Amino acid sequence: MKSFKLLALTALMAATSLPSLAQAKTDLTVYTAFETDLLSKYKSAFEQDNPDIDIHWVRDSTGVITSRLLAEGKNSPADVVWGLAASSLQLLKDRGLMATSTPANADEITDAYKDQSKNPAWYGNDGMFAAVCFNKALAKKNNIPEPHSWQDLTKPVYKGLISMPNPASSGTGYMQVSAWLQSMGEDKGWAYMDALDKNVLQYQHSGSKPCAQAATGEVVVGISLAVRGAILKTQGAPLDVIVLDNAGWDLEAVGITSSSKHKAASERLLEWSLSKKANEMYNENYPIVGNKTVNTKGKASTNNYPDVSGKKLDNDFSVMASERDGILKKWGSRYSQ
Repeated sequence: MKSFKLLALTALMAATSLPSLAQAKTDLTVYTAFETDLLSKYKSAFEQDNPDIDIHWVRDSTGVITSRLLAEGKNSPADVVWGLAASSLQLLKDRGLMATSTPANADEITDAYKDQSKNPAWYGNDGMFAAVCFNKALAKKNNIPEPHSWQDLTKPVYKGLISMPNPASSGTGYMQVSAWLQSMGEDKGWAYMDALDKNVLQYQHSGSKPCAQAATGEVVVGISLAVRGAILKTQGAPLDVIVLDNAGWDLEAVGITSSSKHKAASERLLEWSLSKKANEMYNENYPIVGNKTVNTKGKASTNNYPDVSGKKLDNDFSVMASERDGILKKWGSRYSQ
């Protein structure tokens, strides 16, 4: 009888302990624009080091995630934003939607790749660049020349052969539109886009799609992400991946929302995302990462990532953030299909 009571008590204790074990895990809602094929990799690595935290991704293109966070405001269910453009995080900070934080390893992040204010709210993970994905096989067949400047793409020979991202939904699209305006000036920048629009077949929702279209021969030119071009070329697509002068670029960055209900767990994710381990993972796909302790030489994902040295614009993230609404409104009124 005593042994039966002991077994019953043990079973009861085990049963009542199961809910508390389940409750011990913290569910973090993380909004992101990371490329879809990277999500499981980053989630698995973080959760292996932090087994008491589960990441729940909410993923879409940069423009969509940014608009969603702006619409949700201080009632957003997001705890952390990880893998969103730094210019978007700066905009969200300006609207009071990001919490300030200084993790223990913040000094490991290159100054130019983080919020440099007295109360920082975001930190850069990696640098992403706009590039031209050029289908050289299709171009050769149809005697289409390779572009050597942005102005080349306004020539009649490219009419109906170009795809690019819509800047309202795509961070890639917005960073290149902003780059044209910053490098050419307001009047010349919009005049350039007027001329380019005559040659654009489609404006796409995502930054990766135009390169995928170029890879399959739907278009000859896809204004897209350099990393997507490098991956597709490595997989055998007949592409040249070209980074032109004053190429648009931004940082994929991380920060904690002001609405986060799990601040301690969010701080742990923030610090982990800035770690050398995490940055070495970013460096498998991107040549520039935020953590300056990482040796990035020759380690970007593929041998086909284009040389970006001397090509990138002297970017101003504050300008990108403050002018975003006006630029997108004007762009939409002129080119929205």
